Amino acid sequence: MLTGIQVALIGGDARQLEVIHKCSELDASVVLIGFDNLQNQFSGITKAELSPDALTGMDAVILPAVGTDDHGRVESLFSSSELILGDEHIAALPKHATLFTGMARPYLRELCAKHRIRLVELFDRDDVVIYNSIPTAEGAIMIAIQNTDFTIHGSKSVVLGFGRTGITLARTLQGMGAHVKVGVNKPEYYARASEMRLNPFYTHDLLAQAPGTDLLFNTVPSMIVTAQVIASLPHRAVIIDLASRPGGTDFRFAEKRGIKAMLAPGLPGIVAPKTAGRIIADALTKIIMEEATARRNEQ
Repeated sequence: MLTGIQVALIGGDARQLEVIHKCSELDASVVLIGFDNLQNQFSGITKAELSPDALTGMDAVILPAVGTDDHGRVESLFSSSELILGDEHIAALPKHATLFTGMARPYLRELCAKHRIRLVELFDRDDVVIYNSIPTAEGAIMIAIQNTDFTIHGSKSVVLGFGRTGITLARTLQGMGAHVKVGVNKPEYYARASEMRLNPFYTHDLLAQAPGTDLLFNTVPSMIVTAQVIASLPHRAVIIDLASRPGGTDFRFAEKRGIKAMLAPGLPGIVAPKTAGRIIADALTKIIMEEATARRNEQ
């Protein structure tokens, strides 16, 4: 339980509703900042303006999946007011406080380091990313279905990258009857993909694999789908780039050649916010409980 724990949520999207529900269910005292337009009523929860006073005494502060921009701006689906998280806000937090986000930009990392506030980037955790790979794969396949006039079954699909998202996506496509090839960059990944009957190749040979490809999914966050690769793809091909912005595709050349290419990061929060919210809520409440237990044992 989180009885006696003070938690503040600053901004966010529909995923935060599951976080609010989980924290409330575990008996935390929850303050919502940047939720002016939220229609859902949660018992025992208060709303506040973003100020240093509102953060004094907080044990945990929860930011959206992409914490802040490079100037401290926090996105909020539930507020029309601008939220700027500044030095004075982080300085107001107790030294034992933990700040949670999905991923942090240098601005937020530097603020937390300056004031010695622990920063937890949930998307660095294997459990969160593996669970998130499921709605990511489903969302990527949804985009593919919406933008093609052929079935996934029987398609020639290429997945670039064999990390946590790449593995789930390749297995899902394989289960739907696609002819899947996987681009890898390490011998151990090649061996595992081969064992899974996923027809691996090394990414430096991507140009040779491009002809005949129907669907090209990229999870590699660096320029890998180059103009040369795109020039070798058939016109019917569709590129779906799941890497974080700016992706790993030459979108300018794809448009020039008339090939559909879409950058689609953050799919869990778009296609399955309830599931994605539960994944985040379960991970961060577990960490908060562990930290609270450790503090009590030290006293």
